[in-house]
Amino acid sequence: MALRMWASSTANALGVSCATRAHLLPALSLSRCFSSVMDGLKYASSHEWVKHEGPVAAIGITDHAQDHLGEVVFVELPEVGGSVSQGGSFGAVESVKATSDVNSPISGEIVEVNSKLTESPGLINSSPYEEGWMIKVKPSNPSELESLMGPKEYTKFCEEEDASH
Repeated sequence: MALRMWASSTANALGVSCATRAHLLPALSLSRCFSSVMDGLKYASSHEWVKHEGPVAAIGITDHAQDHLGEVVFVELPEVGGSVSQGGSFGAVESVKATSDVNSPISGEIVEVNSKLTESPGLINSSPYEEGWMIKVKPSNPSELESLMGPKEYTKFCEEEDASH
């Protein structure tokens, strides 16, 4: 019980949302509670995030997704100048557990790829929302952002998804 209380107070102090209900899980499963959800981002049900700033939007996979994948060992990225469609695959993430396609939450032209991920794919694990971004796009239909989830909706979505497994 003390471990759960410490974990909860630490998560609150760090501003981290729990992606599951820690009080329903055994004490050894607390690692799931530390999947963070960031304010200011939009989230897709396929576990990608979008950070729209000015004319460009950064896209990556969520902390929840990387937590479920485990250690990322390889990242396949598209070419700059290509285009992505909302819901369409633009790359892949290979982990020690599985290889997963990565889908774009919005449509647009790819203006930059995170070449650091070629040499350091683990940035997706250590910093999924900052250094682990995958692509930057110039959105072709910014209204698509409205169809994505905010932080509270995404947290609830993850809780419900984890509870059903």
